[in-house]
Amino acid sequence: MDPITQSLLGAVAAQAILGKRLGPAAALFGAVGGELPDIDVFFTSTDPALPMQYHRHFTHALVFIPFGGALAALPMFAVAPWRRQWSCVLMATTIGCATHGLLDTCTAYGTYLLWPFVNARLAWDIISIIDPVFTLTLLIGLVWALASRSMRPARVALAAAVAYLGVGAMQHHRVMAVQADLAEVRGQVVERGRAMPTLGNLIVWRSIYESGGRLYADAVRVGRSSRVRRGVSVPRSRPDDLPVVTPRVGEVFDGLEAFADGYVAQVAGHPGVFGDMRYSMEPSGFEPLWGIRVGPAASRPDVVWVHMAGGRPGALGRLWHQIVDGEGWE
Repeated sequence: MDPITQSLLGAVAAQAILGKRLGPAAALFGAVGGELPDIDVFFTSTDPALPMQYHRHFTHALVFIPFGGALAALPMFAVAPWRRQWSCVLMATTIGCATHGLLDTCTAYGTYLLWPFVNARLAWDIISIIDPVFTLTLLIGLVWALASRSMRPARVALAAAVAYLGVGAMQHHRVMAVQADLAEVRGQVVERGRAMPTLGNLIVWRSIYESGGRLYADAVRVGRSSRVRRGVSVPRSRPDDLPVVTPRVGEVFDGLEAFADGYVAQVAGHPGVFGDMRYSMEPSGFEPLWGIRVGPAASRPDVVWVHMAGGRPGALGRLWHQIVDGEGWE
């Protein structure tokens, strides 16, 4: 999730467990540990056409937690009183570090949580990468805990955050059931599918699945009942669909497919552009945020990474309308 939420979760977790021993400093140590795994943003990708190749990689793995906790604690030992409490400081930073990868795995982006044993991204799809309800819950709990010098508010906030993720898991289950029903009505078999909450909420979800070589997207609004806005479909792109076939282009395309969990398709109206279709500015459409552009054989470079979110004005307003307005849904 976003850096603020990651720091807050680490701070709340550490304060809830070690607030009595360390006082308000527990929150500081937990926040530093909770942020440390994102040092991977400073790692240079070996391929500029895949700049996100190493984000949420090994620094988010379970095996990295003790190393990350120790690395986050090192600067704290420059302060003599904290150095005397080194074991508690180390425990607090490690607790914060442990929350990071687990929370990121709850998003659709996913992490290499089980690296090096499983060299693939895990994504549980139960919360958006930005969710103000989740973030504010943590913030209120932390401020209350620090102001009252009590561990209880931090523990309440931590329990509420876990419960919120549980709600996300239940909503995800409901959307997957709707997805199966939609495919059945269309006479299709879902070969693989995902359901992901849209930005900042657990109400409007993006359903995407593959069947017969095509990707199908629908928006699902989950309240007291589940309602649908039926979307469109596009052919899933394969290496044979590339306008230029070179070892370099093939390698980058394979990297995009691995990164996007196979949900790759050509972007309508953009020749030679192939997008990561997990995400879209329109929940029931295929308006990706990023992808690759493959140029003609004579161009240099022949493949580049492109961002496409900036050309969709009003997208957030339309999403907000779908969240608060129950009209227009089947």
